Amino acid sequence: MATALISGLIDDGYDARQLWVSDLDTEKLSSLASQFGLNISSDNNEIVAHSQVLVLAVKPQVMRAVAEEIGKDVRRFNPIVLSIAAGIREADLGRWLGGTTAIVRCMPNTPALVRTAATALYANGQVRLEQRDTAESVMRSVGLVVWVEPESALDAVTALSGSGPAYFFLLMETMEQAALELGLDAQTARLLVEQTAFGAAKLALEVEGAPSELRKRVTSPGGTTQHAIEVFETGNLAILVGKAVRAAYSRSIELSNELGGD
Repeated sequence: MATALISGLIDDGYDARQLWVSDLDTEKLSSLASQFGLNISSDNNEIVAHSQVLVLAVKPQVMRAVAEEIGKDVRRFNPIVLSIAAGIREADLGRWLGGTTAIVRCMPNTPALVRTAATALYANGQVRLEQRDTAESVMRSVGLVVWVEPESALDAVTALSGSGPAYFFLLMETMEQAALELGLDAQTARLLVEQTAFGAAKLALEVEGAPSELRKRVTSPGGTTQHAIEVFETGNLAILVGKAVRAAYSRSIELSNELGGD
């Protein structure tokens, strides 16, 4: 995700010479410096000293250690902190940083890798209006951005768009397998499924009408699509999808409780 953000920011016109990156993996740092021409360091506090916007793109399990390490310099230099670590609540991160810090929680998803992310943002009360604009600009470099209130809405976002790409990949996977069983070769099945998924998403984004309306437009009475839709409905697809999203939502809350414990 960090690499996707770096690439997106540079493509959007940010000067790579003003970007600083820290990582324990020196080979990864050297690769990023070679690829993008940015600044690197193995010292997190050096990064803080150079930052007006500090992006914490670390695994949730190590966020506390990182935050406590840099807390003193965050309080000294007072950057806005953007956290893209899933499940780490603003109050917990603020406590680990040890002060009153402007924090924006960001919930992007993996299509950030191809600059088509869906990202939800939540800002705490210390974030100023111009800092909100900055945070939005940073995350918009990899896709669409929306703001949510209250912070707990991010659990629903995690279940919807955070986990959502996997739901669509699962549907694509099962459609592809069905096509193979119907006699299509693997390459043809893969290409048709991928382009169909892309086309459906593009229609939903660019053509007026809710998904239910778009579905009705391609479902001719008595036709092949209607017969397929009836099978989905008989199998209670809507109920199954609802249960799946709620399961992801519940797990998101559980993880936040686990990761935020003292």
